[in-house]
Amino acid sequence: MGRRRNTGRNVTGILLLDKPLGLTSNDALQRIKRLYRAAKAGHTGSLDPLATGLLPCCLGDSTKFSAFLLDADKRYRVRVKLGVTTTTADAEGDIVETRSLDGVDEARVREVLRGFLGTIDQLPPMFSAVKHQGQRLYKLAREGVEVERQPRQIEIRALELLSFDLPEIELDVHCSKGTYVRTLAEDIGRELGCGAYVTQLRRTGVGPYSESVAPFATMEQVAEFAEDETPERIDALLLPLDSALGHWSSVRLSADAAFYLRQGQAVLVPQAPTEGLVRLYDPSNLFIGVGVIMEDGKVQPKRLI
Repeated sequence: MGRRRNTGRNVTGILLLDKPLGLTSNDALQRIKRLYRAAKAGHTGSLDPLATGLLPCCLGDSTKFSAFLLDADKRYRVRVKLGVTTTTADAEGDIVETRSLDGVDEARVREVLRGFLGTIDQLPPMFSAVKHQGQRLYKLAREGVEVERQPRQIEIRALELLSFDLPEIELDVHCSKGTYVRTLAEDIGRELGCGAYVTQLRRTGVGPYSESVAPFATMEQVAEFAEDETPERIDALLLPLDSALGHWSSVRLSADAAFYLRQGQAVLVPQAPTEGLVRLYDPSNLFIGVGVIMEDGKVQPKRLI
């Protein structure tokens, strides 16, 4: 039996979706794919149904570059209730324990937050998408099974106290990929000696994207624009796929260099950067993919459109 061909529009770009409360990331993505009638779509890092905020949705050729956003830093604004722990470290779980907030003041919270800055070890929660012997941990957790997990190294680049109004605090978190904010809140509560869980979580940034760069599109807005007979209005919500890589250096290739690079060959480009990943453009300034600078100074293709 032959492979089923993808049907849909060959539309390419990145939508900065403001994921609504209550939807899984995949449910949100599938709605966007249907609204755009897109042949291909992928997202760049799951958000819990409890969480809202930025979910970059990659359409068409943008899916080839989604891994670079998966690896990018994230930013969150999170409300944390102190004095209570739950089974899931958020409001969806059952209450496990309630403790006194005696001795917990703003100065103590700020002191504890400073201790979480930098590189730390974090134990992935059971209610997570991490796999154990091929099964997602959250599926095991729902069956009442708990398995041993290995801590992971993460980086907390900034941790700011936005408000202190017991029993709740609000934090701004800038962290590396793989950080579980629910676990961070739980660990902060443990360090304070009172326990804690997340009541609200909103992702405000992914890699180069934030609301200061471009407004997030709501599901209602996308649905409204999709009702137009022509796709121009809904497509205008999309950012170009190279916007995901805007913090990298760019390399303009000659026609010859672009030809050989498309054949998979490394090329020498005058005045190219000396190291790292770069954005590649042809002589007409059309983005053609990503390259990496080799030790001999040549540009090696890494991912091309």
